[in-house]
Amino acid sequence: MSHTPDVPARRTIVLKPRLTDAEGRTDHGNVLRSLTVAATGAVGESGYPRYEGEGVQAEIDPRTRTVEALTVDGEELPYGWVAEVADER
Repeated sequence: MSHTPDVPARRTIVLKPRLTDAEGRTDHGNVLRSLTVAATGAVGESGYPRYEGEGVQAEIDPRTRTVEALTVDGEELPYGWVAEVADER
């Protein structure tokens, strides 16, 4: 699989349990699971590059690093859970 600098070969996705804290502030909580996914070379239904690994299929916007679509073991995340690309610095 070839990739361009715009589409990293690997990404780490973290799953978090909530959108906001009890006061309504954006706070996704602690990481529940961390997953490494690899670019497949395909583009998903969202129009963004597709990544797969560890039971996960994800589509990630390479510019904003937003997880646009995700399934874990063939299932969508529970309501309120959040998937983020981990800080790669």
